[in-house]
Formats: sequence, structure tokens, C-alpha cells
Amino acid sequence: MPAVSSEFHTIDRSQVDLDMAMNTPGDLDAWRDLPALQQPEWDDPAEVRAVVEELAKQPPLVFAGECDQLKARLGEVARGEAFVLQGGDCAETFEGSNADAVKNKLKTLLQMAVVLTYAASVPVVKIGRMAGQFAKPRSKPSEVRDGLELPAYRGDAVNGFDFTPDARRNDPWRLLKAYHCSAVTLNLCRAFTKGGYADLRQVHAWNRDFVAQSPAGRRYEQLAGEIDRALTFMKACGANPDEFHGVEFYSSHEALLLEYERALTRVDSLSGLPYDVSAHLVWLGERTRQLDGAHVEFLRHIRNPIAVKLGPTTSADDALALIDRLDPDREPGRLSFITRMGAGRIREALPPLIEKVERSGARVAWICDPMHGNTFEAPSGHKTRRFDAVLDEVTGFFEVHRALGTHPGGIHIEFTGDDVTECVGGGHQIEEDDLHQRYETACDPRLNRGQSLDLAFMVAELYRETH
Repeated sequence: MPAVSSEFHTIDRSQVDLDMAMNTPGDLDAWRDLPALQQPEWDDPAEVRAVVEELAKQPPLVFAGECDQLKARLGEVARGEAFVLQGGDCAETFEGSNADAVKNKLKTLLQMAVVLTYAASVPVVKIGRMAGQFAKPRSKPSEVRDGLELPAYRGDAVNGFDFTPDARRNDPWRLLKAYHCSAVTLNLCRAFTKGGYADLRQVHAWNRDFVAQSPAGRRYEQLAGEIDRALTFMKACGANPDEFHGVEFYSSHEALLLEYERALTRVDSLSGLPYDVSAHLVWLGERTRQLDGAHVEFLRHIRNPIAVKLGPTTSADDALALIDRLDPDREPGRLSFITRMGAGRIREALPPLIEKVERSGARVAWICDPMHGNTFEAPSGHKTRRFDAVLDEVTGFFEVHRALGTHPGGIHIEFTGDDVTECVGGGHQIEEDDLHQRYETACDPRLNRGQSLDLAFMVAELYRETH
């Protein structure tokens, strides 16, 4: 396998015989003949091949039946019968694949989901941006500090965060460590969500504590009180407490590193269809959704539910072409569009897309990513986002759907369960001068736990107004 360009590459498929290793159809490798953006430049092709062959022998992280179940849930979202809450780290780190970090993120996601479930009166599909989000696209292939130029940090699956030649070396063996860290995270999530940690009554108790301590708590008291009375009513009616004991939880990440995704693709023994068993759902970013590119070609062959990020320059024809390419059978739940327009653009950029897609008869789930279009650099040099801008983009998303009579299908956010200081604003009013205190992200700024819960209560209010 030749070295991979940081901009694009075409790989000689004859040098990596994955078809034989995994008994998978040949068209899964058609992407190798196409430009593949955002791939790291590896030093040693033999080393890459050894890692890929080792990954191909590993057990699946998820199973085809679970992916089909998520597809059915997302079909409900596309029909207006459910809502998606998708979130987690911008870029996971190997160090963060531990019980406390995973538990805190999962706790925040569950707290948000309870609020949204009650307010929306529809099921909330809970998808973690977890257990695989170890790679990130970059605007430039290298970084320069004090005259020293090194490869850009592309996530722990590729290289290290520290600005040293050794850390920034693109090391393919990190792909194998990313797999093992994903397995650890998924095992923890399954244990927590099935073992009582996700019990509805406990999660609501956490929310009561948040409302009591939040500076904006009075605004949320009414909704929290309604949930409390609903739980009391269900208990009085003799509802089975076991039904509140666990939740469905799904994993997702950006399908960026094609060698990794391809090595973890398996043919299901029951259906005979290929699934990317690295996650339940994988998505394409704004930088890798080219119709004639390798990423779209790869994703169109796997049977997982998939998503595509759409920025403010996306045309309605672009959206329709992606549907034709990725969801030719118009299968509800197969394809989701995650819009990332920016607070100042969403009200004008989103309506033409929705109108034309709806007229085409396609059934996609519309999900709002209010994070990526609202990033700016503070005077201190920290990348950050304003909570008010995040909320404004979500508000615009709901306003557009209300005006068109369509379903606002969900939100996709970057958050952590820790009390970091990476985004400004929120109930506790983090200021730009506070950013240095706990700025811990490996890439983009995340909402902390309090800001995430603030957002959940506000989105709950927006959903009620829309419906």
C-alpha cells in the first residue's frame, strides 16, 4: 500500500487483499480507485498493512441486528414519531476511555434525554458521539509553532496531541488502540445503560438537583415538577419499575479513516449484507461528502444507518444527489441529514433544502448540529462558542420546521460531562476570560454538563411550542 496523501489518495487494491481476509464483496473496495480526502500520510506501507490485517481479525464492536434496530428508530424520526439526541466529545482520547469519563458523559446524555422525552411526548433516540470518535478532519495538513512545522493533530487514532516530532508522527498502530478503546467504552456504556445506572427515577433525581443548583433553575422548575408528578402517577398506577431500569443506547462516529472502517466491515451471516461494525451509525462530514469521492462510495455499500453533515453552502440539488447516491431505495431511517449552518445562516439556508427534499418524496431525518457553524477565536487564542449562538441556531432550526410543517428530528452536540470552561455563556455565565481555567478539549470546544442541561430544557420548550 503506498503512502497516503494528506489531501487525497488512490490505493492499489491488489496490495491489501481484504476480500480474502473478510469474505466480503468486491464492490466494498471500489472507493480505493477514487480520491479520498483527509487521510493521514503514513510513513511505512507495510506497517499499515499489518495493522489493517490485525483489525480485520478483531470481533465486531456492534452487530447487524443492533444497526437495523437503530435504522428502525431513525425511521420513526423521519416520520415525525421520535426525536434524536446525539452527542459526546468533539474528539475522544485514549486517556478518556475510562469509567469515570464515560459515566459522566452518559449521565449528562441521559439527563438531557429524560427532559426531552417528557416535553416532546415522543421517544428520544439516544446516540453517543462515543466509542469511535478518535479521528478528526483538519483544515491544514501541518501546523507551525515557533518555526517548527509538524503534522497536524488528527485525533488519537492517528497521532498524539503534544507538539513534538515523536507525538505528531502518524502511527498506524494507533488504529488498533482506537479499536480497543472503543470496545472498552462500548462495554462500559452497555453495563451502565442495562445495569441500573440509567434508571429513569435516578436520572430524574439528578435533574432535580441540577434545577435546584442552576442559576436559571426557576425557569425549569415547572417542567421538572411535571416530570416528578408523572413519575408519581405511574408508580401509583402500578407501572412496572423494570420498564424504567434500562435504555437503548447507540454509538456513532465520523467515518473518516477509510482503512479503519473497511477493516471493520463484515458480511452479516443472516442477511448476507455488509455492515460497518465499528459503530451503529457512521456519518460523513462537510469535508468528505463529495459525490465522486471515496467516502460516499464506501458508505453507499454498507447497510448501517448513515448521516451526512450539510453546511450553509449546500444546495438543494446537492442534498438530492446525496439521497440518490446513499439512499436510492428511499428507506426511512437509512439516511439522516445533520445541518450545521451557523446561527446567522440557518433561517435562510435551511428552508430550500427541506422544501426540495420533501417534494422529492425522500424520508430523511433532519438533525441540527448547532456547534460547528458557531466557532470563533477568543482574544486569548482559545477556540470557543457562545451558548447563545448555539441556542439561536437550534431556535432557527425549529422555526424553519414549524413554518414548513415538517419535523425537527433532533440535535447533535459536542459536550462533556465535566465542568470545563470551553464555551462562553450558559446559566453559570462563563466569560471569555474564564476559558483558560479548564480548557481541556483535544480539538473543538464542548458544552459542559451545566450548559448541556440548560440546552436540553430550552430545546424542550422549543419542541412544545412547535407541536
